[in-house]
Amino acid sequence: MKQLLFKNAIINFNDVGKGTAIVLLHGYLENSSMWDYFVPEFSKKNRVITIDLLGHGASGCLGYVHSMEEQANMVAEVLTQLKIKKVNLIGHSMGGYVALAFAEIYADHVKSLVLMNSTSLGDNAEKRQNRDRAIQAVKKNYVIFVKISIANLFSEENQILLINEIEIVKNEALKTPLQGIIAAQEGMKIRKDRKELLHFAPYPKMLILGKKDKVLNYEDNIDQIEKTNVQLVTFPDGHMSHIENREALLSVLIDFIKKA
Repeated sequence: MKQLLFKNAIINFNDVGKGTAIVLLHGYLENSSMWDYFVPEFSKKNRVITIDLLGHGASGCLGYVHSMEEQANMVAEVLTQLKIKKVNLIGHSMGGYVALAFAEIYADHVKSLVLMNSTSLGDNAEKRQNRDRAIQAVKKNYVIFVKISIANLFSEENQILLINEIEIVKNEALKTPLQGIIAAQEGMKIRKDRKELLHFAPYPKMLILGKKDKVLNYEDNIDQIEKTNVQLVTFPDGHMSHIENREALLSVLIDFIKKA
């Protein structure tokens, strides 16, 4: 892994392969290891950059709010250091929110955009309230909060079928510091609605959703791409398509990047 300093926080990232750049952005309670299965395949024909977002993995915290814009600026700093001008962005969940912020601030640097189990919509009042509850819950019992949060990301059938994989995800999630969890929740709570990007951005765009996703209601999230040229991919399971639908997802992403 490589490192750089961003506003006095150590940022952990990796850079593998040659060709057109793909930037992989993990979600909340995850880190760049979530992409371990995909990197060897992507890097056969592309340059692949994975980054631990602020307050996650081995990257440091900046404060008590990590806004999506701050995260996007950090991603831009990594790309500047690597002298990369144009990227295919793939963001899972919170990583999708960061990708959207990056696409808004650094529009000229985006070649294509994939929102994976993610949304361009901002939080409504109920979701913001739930984030405040989550912050209180993680302060009270960090370990229980993290373990329950991870289990809920999978469809009910997969909570049984993928018990070993879920254990690995829980162990990775438990590496996330308390401050990182709180700062991420605070940042997601105040994020902007960026639906306009899906309508007007000129590059190829894809939205990947899970039919049984408990985090992002499937029907609510179909509406955001109505009358757009965003390609929709639907999987039958939950919020963790990179585990629940691994092979199918790999195939979909390789095909999309090839055409982008």
